[in-house]
Amino acid sequence: MEQMLAARLHVPSRTLRIEEVAKPAPGPGQVLVKVEAAGVCLSDVHLIDGTLTPLLLPGDTVTLGHEVSGTVAETGPGVTRWTPGQRVVLYAGEVRDGVTYTRGVDYDGGWAEYALSAEDALVELPDAIPFDQGAIIPDAVSTPWGAITVTGAVRPAESVGVWGAGGLGVHAVQLLRTVGACPIVVVDPNPTARERALARGADLALDPADPRLGERIGAATGGAGLAAAFDFAGVPAVRAQALSVLAPQGRLVLVGLTDQPLTVADGTRFSYLQQRILGHYGSDMPVALPQLLSLLQGGRLDFSGSISGELPLERAAEAVRRLEDKTGDPIRIVLRP
Repeated sequence: MEQMLAARLHVPSRTLRIEEVAKPAPGPGQVLVKVEAAGVCLSDVHLIDGTLTPLLLPGDTVTLGHEVSGTVAETGPGVTRWTPGQRVVLYAGEVRDGVTYTRGVDYDGGWAEYALSAEDALVELPDAIPFDQGAIIPDAVSTPWGAITVTGAVRPAESVGVWGAGGLGVHAVQLLRTVGACPIVVVDPNPTARERALARGADLALDPADPRLGERIGAATGGAGLAAAFDFAGVPAVRAQALSVLAPQGRLVLVGLTDQPLTVADGTRFSYLQQRILGHYGSDMPVALPQLLSLLQGGRLDFSGSISGELPLERAAEAVRRLEDKTGDPIRIVLRP
C-alpha cells in the first residue's frame, strides 16, 4: 500500500507527530487532492494545547489542517466535475447528513501530502492566484468575510470596531474596507498588529489599555459609537470593552472562540439601547469562496502580505510554536508538503 507523510494529532495526549500513513483512495463522490499548501491557524494551536477538542471525531487521532489548496490527483467513482491536474481550494468543512464536520478537526485535514474531499466541498483556484494565498481563504479570510457580510450585515459608511488584529482580524480590516465601512477602528495590545492594521486600511488603531479609548472612539464616530464591533480575540475583557462603546442598536459579533462565560454587566442599559450579541462560526463556503476568489483575481484584494513564512510539512511543530509564541508576529505560516 502506498504511503504518505501526515502531521497527526493524538487527541488524548495532545501529541503531534509526523507519521507515515496509508495514502487514501477516493471513494464514490470523492476527490483526492495533492496538497500544495496548508495554512497553520490558531485553532490548530488550540487543538494541540487542549483548549479545543473535536466533538465529532470517530477515533482518537486526526490529521490537522483546515486551510488547504492543491491539485486534483484522482477522482472516485461517479465524479465527473473534476479532472486530474485542476487547481483547487478545499472547503474547511463538509456537511454530512445535515451535520457540519470541520476538516482537520472532525476528520483528516490537509497537513499531509494528500487530502480527501467530497466532490462538492472544493472550488477551482484560478491560475493567477498562488497556492499559498488560496490555501488561507477557507478560514483566515472567509470566516471574517462571513462575519462581516452575513452575521454582522455591515453596510457602507457604518462605523465598525475590530478587536484583535491577528490572523483573522487583519483580514477583517481589508474586507471591511472593501465593503465600505467607515471609520474602521482596530483595538489590539500589540504595537506591530496596530501598525499592520493601519497599513491594511484601518482609520484608527488603539491600545485596549488606553484610558481615553472610549473618548477616542466617540470622537471618531461623531459621538455615536460603533454600529458593529467584532471580537476576534475570544477574550471576556474584549467583549466588555466592545459593548461599552457600542452605539444604540449596535451589534457585537463574537468570532474568537473561548470557553469562558459571556457576561453583560449592565443588562438594563443593553436592553434600553436595543443592542445585540451575535455568535459567528466559519462561513457559507459555496457562497463565500467564489466571492473572495473573484475579488482576489480582480485585484480588489491582495493577501500576499499575509504569508509570514513557509515551512516543509516535517517542521509542522515548529510552525505551531512560531504561531503560539508569536515569533515574528505572523499572520499565517504555510506548510508545504
